[in-house]
Amino acid sequence: MAGLLIAGTSSDAGKSLITAALCRAFARSGLSVAPFKAQNMSNNSMVCRDGSEIGRAQYLQAQAAGVQPASVHNPVLLKPGSDRRAFVVLRGQPAGELRAGEYATGRTHLADAAFEAYAELRSSHDLVVAEGAGSPAEINLRAGDYVNMGLARRFGLPVVLVGDIDRGGVLAALYGTWALLDEDDRRLLSAFVINKFRGDESVLRPGLDEIARRTSIPCAGVVPWLDEVWIDSEDALSTGRWGRIQEDGALRVAVVRLPRTSNATDVDALAAEPGVRVVVTVDPEVCAEADLLVIPGSRATVSDLQWLRDKGIADVVRNRAAVGQPVLGICGGYQMMVETIDDTHESRVGVVPALGVLPGSVTFSADKTLGRPSGTWRDEQVEGYEIHHGVVDDDGSFPGGAARGSTYGTIWHGILECDGFRRAWLQEVAAASGSPWTPSADAEPFTVRRERMLDTLADEVSRHVDLELLLRLAKESG
Repeated sequence: MAGLLIAGTSSDAGKSLITAALCRAFARSGLSVAPFKAQNMSNNSMVCRDGSEIGRAQYLQAQAAGVQPASVHNPVLLKPGSDRRAFVVLRGQPAGELRAGEYATGRTHLADAAFEAYAELRSSHDLVVAEGAGSPAEINLRAGDYVNMGLARRFGLPVVLVGDIDRGGVLAALYGTWALLDEDDRRLLSAFVINKFRGDESVLRPGLDEIARRTSIPCAGVVPWLDEVWIDSEDALSTGRWGRIQEDGALRVAVVRLPRTSNATDVDALAAEPGVRVVVTVDPEVCAEADLLVIPGSRATVSDLQWLRDKGIADVVRNRAAVGQPVLGICGGYQMMVETIDDTHESRVGVVPALGVLPGSVTFSADKTLGRPSGTWRDEQVEGYEIHHGVVDDDGSFPGGAARGSTYGTIWHGILECDGFRRAWLQEVAAASGSPWTPSADAEPFTVRRERMLDTLADEVSRHVDLELLLRLAKESG
């Protein structure tokens, strides 16, 4: 019956990380905890067991809390298709589009759905840890807001404001956020938390004390920089969230940074594999020299395909396929690698030629495929998830797709998290590329690493943040 809102001074300040940490920490204390994000704007999503689609970060937060992920944890998901258009996912299912001009004023039905979902969670859990979006100081969007102060005001939630000190200017960001809010919103700001701190905290303390004096809001803690912790991103590919997993490796993987990358977490398991070095790049030379080139998912397949051509990376893909150098396309990346694309839905351009390095064609329609498929490859179990409008007439020679020599395509996300499959396939990739890489016999499973990461995160936040204060604030709200 209690709740907290974790807001941030900016995007990527650490809201998702702190929310996941609190979910795990409070769940370990015996509370029934649920994460919540009223609206997520992200192309990084996941399919729940019930067939609904939610933000990948909220899926992980639900795992941290020990609850089954569902659409109630992220009732509104906006998936940008361009700078001025986003596809709406409402309670896990496609629900039309939202244009840029409608963002501040055309979301009343979305707000109603979000408030209903929060009330549902509040009635069935001891504590709901809600994550905001962007910054509550985006006062140009305040009138239609239902994910930051709009949510907090509706349910009387205390707001914990997270600032990323690694960006610089964190004291100004904290104070500026407080100063920009109106009086009614400001009253709900209840604590500050500093994230990604490196150094001597005593040097920072006078600044925090002064912010507390000026705002009458306490600092609830300073979370240190955590090298070995990353949280599923809501945005594009970022090697920063892998910390220092691999500084070097016998198997070199280049992942193309597409303008509209989706489901960037597909490559996390590669980055965590011992002896594998992953770089994210837009450089054709890096793409050509890697042992494995990965074309990830895309929320704008035709547009990103043209971008590949403009950058010269399309030629690299064709050249690699011709000489047997390994290439993997995932979902949108796979769609770019077939012979033709017929798209009257996403880009609405009709039929265009694709790269032609894998057989088949893809047809886009308004119907969306959401699923949790499974299969086998080389006697290894493979499980993944599907989120796509484009349907490829694949031949099944690779899980969820097709393979020709060392060129592979799959419509399934998440298959690289299957340890046996990943290592067996990477051995095939290494052999084709001439790399000396072999799997490490004592490498831990990826799911174990992720659980350990969540526990480490909860341990550090429990050590450095006043959880008793936050819980007391939450209970007072209930």
